[in-house]
Amino acid sequence: MAVSKELFGTCKTGEKIYLYTLSNQKGMSVQVTNFGAILVSVRTPDKTGRTEDVALGFDTLAEYEKNPSFFGATVGPNANRVGGARFSIDGEEYRLDVNDSGNNLHTHMEGAFHKRVWDVQEGEDRVLFSLTEPDGSLGLPGNRRVSLSYALTEENRLELHYHGESDRKTIFNLTNHSYFNLEGEGKGRIEDHVLWMKASHYTPVGTTPIPTGEIAPVTGTPMDFTKPARVGERIDGDFSQLKVTGGYDHNWVIDDFDGSVKLFAKVTAPVSGRTMKAYTNLPGVQFYAGNFIDTQKGKGGKEYGKRSGLCLETQFYPDTPNKPEFPSSVFGPDRIYDYTTIYEFGVEA
Repeated sequence: MAVSKELFGTCKTGEKIYLYTLSNQKGMSVQVTNFGAILVSVRTPDKTGRTEDVALGFDTLAEYEKNPSFFGATVGPNANRVGGARFSIDGEEYRLDVNDSGNNLHTHMEGAFHKRVWDVQEGEDRVLFSLTEPDGSLGLPGNRRVSLSYALTEENRLELHYHGESDRKTIFNLTNHSYFNLEGEGKGRIEDHVLWMKASHYTPVGTTPIPTGEIAPVTGTPMDFTKPARVGERIDGDFSQLKVTGGYDHNWVIDDFDGSVKLFAKVTAPVSGRTMKAYTNLPGVQFYAGNFIDTQKGKGGKEYGKRSGLCLETQFYPDTPNKPEFPSSVFGPDRIYDYTTIYEFGVEA
């Protein structure tokens, strides 16, 4: 294992930003940066041994300072949506930025974790990023400290470990917003990728992408990936949930949630043979099929657009702070936020 460091640029605030490369003996490497704790690249071999980058992103820091689709971003302190951009803890109401049709999405578009410069500690096989947040910042209570470590193993497992503490009750819901295309970033769309998820229920949305509070079975619907299926097989069918979100962009309820790290998904690319298994000890995952990726230039001038990558964002359910029937994302002096997500890369003939 090895970790190297190089200058990535100087951000708008004048701080120097670095790229950290983690590599193993299997020919796999990943790059992360202290700007936004962003996952910049994931280079992994295909079935012929050819190594390519499978994560959508950019070549320059200036592009990540814009990054409208959140490529590779660490989203927090609260990822996903909060209905009405407000919630209450113990009867006290807190208001978030209204930035998504009357709701809140990803806490704040400019001030949240994906646009912040993180502190860094380098290890022999990992990089640890950390931030501190004062009470009231971004509309959230509590003096908070959060960290995220990226580690790469010799088994081609990219391990993300999140930790958060607060001196008052607050909400934490961090996730990684990487878009993966296992054929190689910039190589077309992901409808032919095959997805399996150990998730027999999901959380339906209403007329907007805010969950209704129901936990519904996937059986008999296009939301059923309990058996492997092509992403594009049913994505544009006549199903009301998919019409609301333009395709898959929902929270799936991971089966047998008990706080232990478990395999919950596998993605396979038919041409390259690359696979990605995903593990977590979080209760949910937002499977987003990239329905609204803006047409834009990515790495090496490649064109990205609709469904050119997919996300498996591990999380507490969307609008959890307003849904007492969902697993609680309230943390504080008596409850530490401490969760792991793993992406394991391999090949099939």
